[in-house]
Amino acid sequence: MLTRGEQMLDLRRRRMANAPPFLRGGFRPFFFAGPAWALLALVAWLLSLSGTVQLPTAMDPLAWHRHEMLFGFVGAVIAGFLLTAIPNWTGRLPIAGPPLAAFAGLWLAARLAVFFSGEVGLAFAAVLDVGFLLALAFIAGQEVIAARNRNIPVVGIVLLLALASALDHAGMAGLVQDTTAGVRLAVGMITVLISLIGGRIVPSFTRNWLAKRGVKDSLPTQPGPFDLACVGITFAAALAWVLFPSHPLTATMLLAAGALQLVRLLRWKGHRTTADPLVLMLHVAFLWVPIGLGMLGASILDPAIVQSAAVHALTAGAMAGMILAVMTRATLGHTGRELKANGATQAIYVLITLGAVTRVAAPLLIERYTELMRGSALLWIAAFGLFLLSYGPILFGPRAGETR
Repeated sequence: MLTRGEQMLDLRRRRMANAPPFLRGGFRPFFFAGPAWALLALVAWLLSLSGTVQLPTAMDPLAWHRHEMLFGFVGAVIAGFLLTAIPNWTGRLPIAGPPLAAFAGLWLAARLAVFFSGEVGLAFAAVLDVGFLLALAFIAGQEVIAARNRNIPVVGIVLLLALASALDHAGMAGLVQDTTAGVRLAVGMITVLISLIGGRIVPSFTRNWLAKRGVKDSLPTQPGPFDLACVGITFAAALAWVLFPSHPLTATMLLAAGALQLVRLLRWKGHRTTADPLVLMLHVAFLWVPIGLGMLGASILDPAIVQSAAVHALTAGAMAGMILAVMTRATLGHTGRELKANGATQAIYVLITLGAVTRVAAPLLIERYTELMRGSALLWIAAFGLFLLSYGPILFGPRAGETR
């Protein structure tokens, strides 16, 4: 007689074997759906700005754009990453087959409900939208707790993202006075997540790459007390920005967090990885974290530094850059392909980096604002469109060497 744990293990094994390739790992549906939504949502927003279309959402177009980039696009990629990383962390089989399809369906239902909230109502949309993140936290927490794994803080960040989504909905419904608190909380927590997870994978992949090439001196080390302090101070600064967004102490904390994150990044020896774009892009993307935190702190002290530029350093820079760096590497690795950036992958990295630079520069160079905004949008569309064209067939297809 099998125990309940053994029965669940056998069930997951059979689901994995019977599932089509697209449903054999969380990264597959969510790494496709997230970028596809990022592209479609941006195009829809641009059309609404030009007056070409009227969005059927109950939200203001700008509020919808912000919400869908953070909770729709980034939320999908976080789900894909966690559903793929947790089996590596815990040694448990990944969720696959019908349960994975149902979870991806919940994400899609939430996106459609928010988009058509003018018809179905904001309350219904909020239930599905927040429910997706709560479900992700439940799934992740169940797996981590069952394995007695150390990554409970990651589950806590997902719960805070669910709270951020609820706050954003409440702000748009007029239930809270601070209508951007949810957005600030989301930007802050995703930045903390990049600091936490990126602080593990960037030095680890860099160390492995350098070691394979015979480098033995000054290799990046695994996270230690200094790294934990950086994450902790970044978390505290992010919460201060949520609660006291214009206080000078908040500015000081953000500037300190940015400086510490820069020192941390420099310790990882990214300048030695120029020969491998897959590794180098991780460093380039992480560089936007100290830039964004520093600019955010400075914007509180000096109104000449436009806060939207700082926010986009964290969103268009750190988030989008790290997402593409991780998605390309993880897709190649988890489908049994060589970890090598081909021409298309390198072009994706260049496009998203240039898109971030132009988006951050737009509010700072107001005389060129329109041109830079348009340029940034085109670069973003090109980056994610090229990702879908290059990696979509891999995400839908079998592992390298398999026929199904």
